[in-house]
Amino acid sequence: MTTPDALVAGEALIDMFPTTSGRLAAVDTFERRAGGAPANLAVAMARLGTAPYLWTKLGDDPFGTHLEDVLTEQGVPDRFLEIDPSRKTAHTLVGDDPDADQSFVFYKEETATMAMEPETVPDEVLADLSWVHFGGVMLCEEPARTAMLDLAKRAKAAGCTVSFDPNTREDLWPDPEKIGPTMRDALALADVIKTDREDLASLLSDPDGAISAVAEELTTFGPHTVLLTQGEAGTYALATESAPWGPAVADEPAADVEAVDTTGAGDAFTAGAIRSLIDGESLEAAVEFANAVGALTTTEVGAMAPLPTRADVEQLLG
Repeated sequence: MTTPDALVAGEALIDMFPTTSGRLAAVDTFERRAGGAPANLAVAMARLGTAPYLWTKLGDDPFGTHLEDVLTEQGVPDRFLEIDPSRKTAHTLVGDDPDADQSFVFYKEETATMAMEPETVPDEVLADLSWVHFGGVMLCEEPARTAMLDLAKRAKAAGCTVSFDPNTREDLWPDPEKIGPTMRDALALADVIKTDREDLASLLSDPDGAISAVAEELTTFGPHTVLLTQGEAGTYALATESAPWGPAVADEPAADVEAVDTTGAGDAFTAGAIRSLIDGESLEAAVEFANAVGALTTTEVGAMAPLPTRADVEQLLG
């Protein structure tokens, strides 16, 4: 097995998909699938060639066992897959209403998923990595919040590129007033941010302004590279002179596929971008590749099952 050159930190959980379309309240049966943005990202990177470490915590229950089995089968190293004997694993209901955007109902309170502790990943491991990524869901409560920010701080000190996906969901935060200050803390530690214009709208002076202006403003919070996904409109990316691949601008259209389910597409995009940038690609080439990875993930239902291989992506790009 190739030694990981990256680490992804955050939740691995169970997504419960309805077997029929319509309001979640009216669904009788659900189908279990492995999920969680960081877990999706880790598996996506494994499919693209080199698996990262995944630091996550699972409960000692059937959901946790299933996730451990799936991640191992997908080639994700188990060094930082923690098992908590006293807590359960989080799960999410994933809505599928044809008359509305997807909705998510997150069951996380008192779970192993949110019980990650600081300094679990040793400094000597970080010193051997090129990249560390963390997600915003884990920032909503303690001790996971402190664990993520501690990891980012130590990773940056070790010379890693640190990336961050805010994934801001106000309904997950016990105290929504902490969102703004916490996001500012996370952005100050991040070198690369993947987001959209809505996710951090509360921090922006004009979230509805030109996409270039949004990207420029986000760099003032700390990141030297901003990846702004826009769905069918593609991706706008900006890198300042501080970026190893900058200064640069990329404005790439979305890849042309027949979309079925968008679950996990953003995570797949991030995996493609990280893999390309680690490999020394230009910002424009990385965004083009990442768009294709994300697009291919939408061609089937679920977050992990449709994740493409590098050969799949290269075939789409022609």
